[in-house]
Amino acid sequence: MTKNLTYVLICTFWMLTISSCAFKIVNRTKDITYLKADSTRNIAEQKLNVFAPRKKGKSKDVFIFVYGGTWNSGHKSLYNFLGNRMARKNVVTVILDYPKSPAATYDLMAEDVAKSVKWVKDNIENYGGDPNKIYISGHSAGGHLSALISVRNDYFDKLGIVNPIKGTILIDAAGIDMYSYMMESKFPEGNTFINTFTNNPVDWKDASPIYHLNKAIPPMLIYVGEKTYPSISKGNDLLVSELHKLNRDPIFYNLKGKKHKPMITQFLNSYNHRYKEIKDFMRKNDEGNQK
Repeated sequence: MTKNLTYVLICTFWMLTISSCAFKIVNRTKDITYLKADSTRNIAEQKLNVFAPRKKGKSKDVFIFVYGGTWNSGHKSLYNFLGNRMARKNVVTVILDYPKSPAATYDLMAEDVAKSVKWVKDNIENYGGDPNKIYISGHSAGGHLSALISVRNDYFDKLGIVNPIKGTILIDAAGIDMYSYMMESKFPEGNTFINTFTNNPVDWKDASPIYHLNKAIPPMLIYVGEKTYPSISKGNDLLVSELHKLNRDPIFYNLKGKKHKPMITQFLNSYNHRYKEIKDFMRKNDEGNQK
């Protein structure tokens, strides 16, 4: 995430929500440690925030959000607005931090995001969420990590659990075909993408969700901005095409006029139609799993 986007998110967040009484209907539990510090990897402890509707009753769908930031920046607090809005729409929402490059490669990031999903599976009932209705979403680099752990079960195999993700929601996801992007870009040593994905083409392919698709992967809801970066547009178009070949037809929206950053800042608007689309996606998938 660039500094400009960070500034926009902070300013717009406060303008839209500082006087909102709607916060009163959300229970917020912040800075929960889901992963202890690891000195062997020079990784600090990782934390997450949980936003839950105060209204009790039937266990609710769970929405995990992984933010973007070129795999080297970002913080969960910038996305509290998303947690609050989703919770007000009766969805238990989890916003998490994860290790960043250069301290962590994409693989370690994905491992730790998977650990956050396991934490949710094990604990979300305490917050009113249904551990059998876990959905994961991400924007940009966060979309890449969400997609990767959705299609590669080995991240959960290492944790001794079955992949609990019931659906994946990608918001202008980067890195869908990191192999092709790295091959074409020829980045020099020391570049942030080399730090994240290494200089080994085998790793680039392992990091690319497009090469791990199969008929058993969770359903996908995919958003792409019409004016996003060419690599993101190309990767997501390929993803949609390959999913169709597997008869795993995704729900796909190409949002007219949207650039990369507005693909996430649009969610500052509580009435943005994306919220309804996401809830409809979860509801229909829940109904399908019950049949």
